[in-house]
Amino acid sequence: MQNLVKENHMISGFFVFFLIYSSLVGVGALSFQNIIFEFAENDAWISVLLMGVSLHVIIWMIFKMLGNPAKDVIDLHRILLGKYVGNAVSLLMVAYYFIMALALFRSYIEIIQVWMFPTLQTWILSFLLISIIFYIVSGGFRVLVGYCFFGVILSTLLPLFMYFNFKYGHLDNLMPIFNHSLSDFLSSFRYAGIMFMGFDTLLIYFPFIKSPEKNRKWAQLGLFVTTCKYTILSIVTIMYYSQGLLKHTYWPTLVMIKVIEFSLIARVEFIFVSVWLLIIIPTLCLSIWSCTRIMKRVTHLKPTYSLLLILIVLFIASLLFNDRVKINWLGMHVAEICFYFIYAYIPLLFILYLFRHKTVHN
Repeated sequence: MQNLVKENHMISGFFVFFLIYSSLVGVGALSFQNIIFEFAENDAWISVLLMGVSLHVIIWMIFKMLGNPAKDVIDLHRILLGKYVGNAVSLLMVAYYFIMALALFRSYIEIIQVWMFPTLQTWILSFLLISIIFYIVSGGFRVLVGYCFFGVILSTLLPLFMYFNFKYGHLDNLMPIFNHSLSDFLSSFRYAGIMFMGFDTLLIYFPFIKSPEKNRKWAQLGLFVTTCKYTILSIVTIMYYSQGLLKHTYWPTLVMIKVIEFSLIARVEFIFVSVWLLIIIPTLCLSIWSCTRIMKRVTHLKPTYSLLLILIVLFIASLLFNDRVKINWLGMHVAEICFYFIYAYIPLLFILYLFRHKTVHN
């Protein structure tokens, strides 16, 4: 039942750091503050920190379930639920990874249209981005890992830019700490998942990792660094904005970048939005690759055909979300779905795994 991956298709455990890190850096980094601040206000950064810490437990669960011997979630479904029910559940995950890709895909197109090219039609940008995705994903998993590596390098620029906003921030905006109810924290915690969604592609590419039981530390380190970055970004944002202004700012990170000016460059945010494409492309490609991988394993459909089919559906779906209200609705619902998938479905799988493991060994 185990799906063996050829040695030349596998990656060193060190690259798991880049896969986890790059899968967690998306458009959510540009807009999440507005969402979580609505509930926990000046304490929103605590929700971000708590979510990052809790995901370390989820990653531990994934490595525990899928290790010894290495397998993906498709194999795990078949072991726990049987071949037919397991395959059906695995196919549902195609829809899950697809809507994650769609939310990220459409949100980035909206940013380009609002900040750079207001008159450029959606279908043109969609076609261009889909062409890039097809080129990368069709190159195979190891090629995708290479793009993740460069995406991580570029994303390290964001904390450096935050220095300019930190200078104009006010520590008083963070006070008083812990002045919100538990329900406020839970609501903020739930929607903080918009920036952490994507790391669960680990469920699909797990068998491609060499000696995964020895390289869990790289996955944990990738999550730790990302959590630190998002927590710092949250704190700087709360320090920089007044409460009333932050609630009505759709892309707080981009607006903060806008205040930066150099002698030769007046609109740094234009460069920032352009470079961000290289950062979110790995995240998009990981989700799309996961869809094609599941379809290959369950239906035996060739990856080239499934990739073309998925990208055509992605192109059509992106045209249906044609205004800010629909795009925001998509993003909020995808964030909720991801939250329940991570904090309900993965723990449920882990419990079933422990029960079966105990039964078999007794």
